[in-house]
Amino acid sequence: MILRAHHTTRYMYSEPVSICHTEVHLAPRAAPGQTVLEHHLEVSPAPDLVLPRKDYFGNSITYFSIHEPHQTLSVTASSLIDLHGAEPPEPCLTAAWETAIHAVGLHDTPEAYEAFQFTFESPRVSLGAEFAAYAAVSFPAGRPILEGALDLCHRVFHEFDYDPRATTVTTPVDEVLQSRRGVCQDFAHLTIACLRSIGLPARYVSGYLRSRDGAVGAEASHAWLSVYCPNSGWVDLDPTNNAIANGHHVTIAWGRDYSDVTPMKGVALGGGDQIIDVTVEVVEAR
Repeated sequence: MILRAHHTTRYMYSEPVSICHTEVHLAPRAAPGQTVLEHHLEVSPAPDLVLPRKDYFGNSITYFSIHEPHQTLSVTASSLIDLHGAEPPEPCLTAAWETAIHAVGLHDTPEAYEAFQFTFESPRVSLGAEFAAYAAVSFPAGRPILEGALDLCHRVFHEFDYDPRATTVTTPVDEVLQSRRGVCQDFAHLTIACLRSIGLPARYVSGYLRSRDGAVGAEASHAWLSVYCPNSGWVDLDPTNNAIANGHHVTIAWGRDYSDVTPMKGVALGGGDQIIDVTVEVVEAR
């Protein structure tokens, strides 16, 4: 399936901005089951400097700076992506979760070594007994790791309410666990915290979800997670939609948590009050 994605962010300022420095994670990355056919970034006013690069995790980043006064900044990312859906492993055939912890702890293969870094705390994902206790229900002794992770996502989907007014981008993950409310970013962080708190590697994934009936998160940037299964690799899971992320999710970037893959961030001199408007559309290409 070939999808066309448009992501526009507009900043409207009450006073002129004299200079701004901005960094964006808006280009889809090459990933299993995903091929990037086209990507264009349009910035208005036109930047004085544009520098593309890769970050530590291999995600594409574009830095730009604007040195002329402006009261509106518009950034539009347009992408054409071929999703050919890599077949996920059969959950019951994945390794027992205790075996997975042991394999990653040895980190004696390149894959396990890479996964090991995603077992620790990170700026937006704290670890603790409360997260381990919530995860424990899904991970009895000997259970295959993907079965347990899917069950954990199933419980988050049914036991937490999707509520855009309940949290902000800075809401701590322990508050999400207590309130049982949040959005896709919160549910991804929560599930990651639960997995890492019992020793399993999990990473945060940002991207888009194809617009379709019943999909939650299709009209904005979306977030989900990947869990590492020895001998099977990384498997993407979407607790917001209670699904394996396969065939409808466009991967932009992955990292330890949201702070590693923020779609757009930067500094501006001046500006006063600001209004931010974000629109995202992902549709099948005609």
